[in-house]
Amino acid sequence: MGVSGSGKTTIAQALALRLGWPIKESDTFHSEANVAKMHGGIPLTDADRQPWLEAVAEWIDRRRAEGQPGIVTCSALKRNYRRVIIGSRPDVRLVYLRGKHAVIAERLASRKGHFMPPRLLQSQLDTLEEPGDDEQPLVVDIGQAAALITEQIIGRLAGSAVRA
Repeated sequence: MGVSGSGKTTIAQALALRLGWPIKESDTFHSEANVAKMHGGIPLTDADRQPWLEAVAEWIDRRRAEGQPGIVTCSALKRNYRRVIIGSRPDVRLVYLRGKHAVIAERLASRKGHFMPPRLLQSQLDTLEEPGDDEQPLVVDIGQAAALITEQIIGRLAGSAVRA
């Protein structure tokens, strides 16, 4: 989880490659109307996000029902969003990619072809409710090389008895 530009896709792809787990981008669960809103620079409302979050949770539940691991990227900016996608699923781990505004803004400015415009970064930061200790997040600083972030996450997941 993290705001747009925090590296969710990059890190998820690296984790998927290292662990051999399937990956799903939560952006693919957005409706066309949501994508159009974001592309137009209009922040999504909680009502816009609800069906999207439910679709992410359904993907997670399918993986769990099959007894298979998986990685899904999701901004999950609010605690109540995380309750939908993680809820009472004790085997689902939350990885929070935390970064400084300047680092994320620079990344967004250099990104091409994404429907999330850089001008929405502040609205995401304003919306962000950092996960509390009770959510047992793996918090990683994104101001490091992607390879180091990936290794930190794998090491911490291994310590959490997640099977690879």
